[in-house]
Amino acid sequence: MYAVTVENHTRVTEFILLGFSNHPPLQVFLFVLILVVYTITVVGNVGLIIVISIDPQLYTTPMYFLLRNLSFIDLCYSSSVAPKALVNFFSKSKTISYNGCATQFFFGGLFVSTEGFLLVAMSYDRFTAICNPLLYQVNMPRRMCYLLALGSYLCGGFNTAVHTTLMFQLDFCGPNEIDHFFCDLPPLLKLSCSETYINEIVLFSFSTVFIVTASGAILVSYTYIASAILGICSHSGRLKAFSTCASHVMAVALFFGATFYMYAVPSETSSPNHLKVVSMFYCLLIPMLNPIIYSLRNKDVKDALKKTMETKLLLTMNHLI
Repeated sequence: MYAVTVENHTRVTEFILLGFSNHPPLQVFLFVLILVVYTITVVGNVGLIIVISIDPQLYTTPMYFLLRNLSFIDLCYSSSVAPKALVNFFSKSKTISYNGCATQFFFGGLFVSTEGFLLVAMSYDRFTAICNPLLYQVNMPRRMCYLLALGSYLCGGFNTAVHTTLMFQLDFCGPNEIDHFFCDLPPLLKLSCSETYINEIVLFSFSTVFIVTASGAILVSYTYIASAILGICSHSGRLKAFSTCASHVMAVALFFGATFYMYAVPSETSSPNHLKVVSMFYCLLIPMLNPIIYSLRNKDVKDALKKTMETKLLLTMNHLI
């Protein structure tokens, strides 16, 4: 029973997440792929959070405070999608309740929106560190870090609350099959039997304004950063300054490229399979890649990780002795 009759019309009470069921030969491969990616995501982001939290030098540095929040967001976002997708590979019904779909929709949107705003906050941190290095600690006190993080969550929450409210005021009269592996905005709009014009206008407007504003702020920051780096006399100094920004630039390019295609480009121009591939990229692969990008390209993180592992090994050996 997936629908009930209310006031002479049928209302859906549950949805079916088709996922990748239309590709039977790839089921095992996709299950293993998502499982491996999600496992690496959890290990990588939890590990980065732990390393930053226990290392005094990293813990007190504004950049790593924001990076720890980024890892937390990536962990939560992938966890709002991957477990249900993995279970559905072996589930015959592949159903998700109406309330469960709304919950997944809200938290997925919350974390992806917050990540975008946090990346903007991180670009301001890099601008302050490189353009005003002597005043870095003055301009980025702990209070400012908390405000940047809190502002990112509040802006992300507002953006998601608007979309969630508008989405679940629509009527879903059937069919109830979502051609996706989680409850996302474009496939849900296609299922509604209500007029979705307002939703589409709000989605396009919010997405465009957010992406253009965020990208513009980051571009302005990096214009000043590039100018400051070029003004550094020593070659080693320029390389060090560039290396501190390269990881963030890569994360920004991956995130905003995927979200622009997903939400700012009209869904009529993309097939469901294309949307699934892009969704896998930004909600599973990017959360996996971020800790790898930031740890492999960051000497401080690598040194802290090495020190943590050496300390743990030493404690283990002492315990055995």
